[in-house]
Amino acid sequence: MEQTSTTTNTKPLDGVRVLDFTRVLAGPYCTALMADLGADVIKVEAAHGDDYRHIGPFERGESLLFQSINRGKRSIVLNLKSEADIAKIKQLLADMDVLVENFRPGVMEKLGLGVEALSAAFPKLVYVSVSGFGQTGSNTAKPAYDIIIQAMSGLMEVTGEPDGTPTMIGEALGDVAGGLFAAWGTMVALFDRSRTGKGRHVDVALFDALTSMMPVLACRTLMGGEAPTRTGNRHALSAPFGTYPAGDGHFAVAVLNDRLFGTFCEVIEQPELAGDPRFLTDKLRRENEPALAEQIALWAGARNVGEVVASLSESGIPASEIQSVAQAWASSQAVERGLASEVEHPVLGRRNVPEQPVHFSGAARGGRSAAPGLNANAAEILATLAKGDSK
Repeated sequence: MEQTSTTTNTKPLDGVRVLDFTRVLAGPYCTALMADLGADVIKVEAAHGDDYRHIGPFERGESLLFQSINRGKRSIVLNLKSEADIAKIKQLLADMDVLVENFRPGVMEKLGLGVEALSAAFPKLVYVSVSGFGQTGSNTAKPAYDIIIQAMSGLMEVTGEPDGTPTMIGEALGDVAGGLFAAWGTMVALFDRSRTGKGRHVDVALFDALTSMMPVLACRTLMGGEAPTRTGNRHALSAPFGTYPAGDGHFAVAVLNDRLFGTFCEVIEQPELAGDPRFLTDKLRRENEPALAEQIALWAGARNVGEVVASLSESGIPASEIQSVAQAWASSQAVERGLASEVEHPVLGRRNVPEQPVHFSGAARGGRSAAPGLNANAAEILATLAKGDSK
C-alpha cells in the first residue's frame, strides 16, 4: 500500500488497490465507500454483469441503481471458470491490497481463490468475505436477501404499529449495515497490516451486522431480559419522544431529560405539567405517554407544523417536520455537507450520485468517475499486467 501525504486534495485511500468480486448491494456498497475515498477499485464481473445492471429504475438503458452503488470503480469481465482468467486474477492480486467477495461460503474455494490459498500466496492481502450469515454457524449455507436479514434479526418484529403487523423498513438496511461493517473491517485490517506486515481475513455477516446496529434493543434483551415489542412512532423508553399531530400534519420531537421536559412544558404553554406526578421522570412519562400526548395535541393541533417546529427549535428542543426523501436530499444541510456530487457519464451526462458521509481534513469531496460500463476498463487493466507493473 502506497504512502500518501496529507496535503490538500489527497484522499485517505489514495494508492490502495481493491479487487472487487461483489455484486448486488452489500459488497458493492462497501467498495463504493472505498472508491469515494480514493481507492482504485477494479470490479470483476461475469459476462452478463452485476445483477444490479439489470434492475431498475432505468434511463437510456442504464440502471440508475447500479450507477449509484458502483460509482468510481473500473470494470473488467473475467470468467471465473476459465483457467486463463483465473491466472489473470492471480497476476492482478500481486498488486492488490484488498480482495472483497460476497459469494456464498465455499464458492471462492471451489474456484481456487479461497482465503487459505490466496493468503499463502499473497500474505499481505486483506481478504474480505461478505455473506448473509458468515463463514461459520448453522445458517452459513442459507441464502439471504435484505428482507430475510430484517426478519431474522428482530428489526422487523419491533417495527410498525403496536396493533399492526411486523414491518420491513423502507431501506435495505441489512445490506447497508453489512457493507458498512465490511468497509470498517477492511480499514482495521489495513491498519493492522501497517504494523505487522500481514493481511487478515475479514468475515462479515449481514445478520451479525444488522443485529449489532440495534444497541438499545440488545441492552433491553441481553441485559434487561425484556422482550421488546412494536411501539410505532413513539420511543420505547422515553417520552415525549416520537411523532405527534399538528394542525396540518405531523412533527417529530425528542425530549430525553427532565430539564428539557420543563422547557417543553413552557413552550406548549402548560408549565404545570413539569410538576405533575405522572410526568416527574422519564420512566413515568413513558408509562403515562397517552395522557401526555393528549396535552401535546391540544397545543399543537391549533398550529401548523412549521409553527410548532419553530417554537420548539427556538427553545432548544430537538424537533422537525417529517421530510420526504426528496426534501432531505434537496435540503441546504445535504447540499452544504456534500452528501452527493456530480459525475460525468457517457450516456446519462452529468448526474449527482451519493458520496460517503465522513469529512477528512485535506481531502476534497467529489472528483469521482461515474460507474463503469461492463468491461469498459479491461484493456487498460490488462495492459498493466502485460507491463508487469507492481508496487
